[in-house]
Amino acid sequence: MPKPIVSGVLLENSERIQVGDRVLILNPAYVAGKYGVVCGRESNSDRTAKQRWLIQVEDEDLSEIVVSLVLGEFTLVSDD
Repeated sequence: MPKPIVSGVLLENSERIQVGDRVLILNPAYVAGKYGVVCGRESNSDRTAKQRWLIQVEDEDLSEIVVSLVLGEFTLVSDD
């Protein structure tokens, strides 16, 4: 399986983010550099500037960890 390539999508526009998208986590430090999958948007984050996304971290050492991230703390990746 080929390694994912960062797609270069700037996440200024949250409309491009979909449940099931694969992302590269940039922050916080304890999960930075790991990949994750978008589970959804937090229900109490109404304003675009404050939208938080629930990301399930893909890591066998971090069993079933989900982090809440804002735009800029992750980037979309492509499997191409």
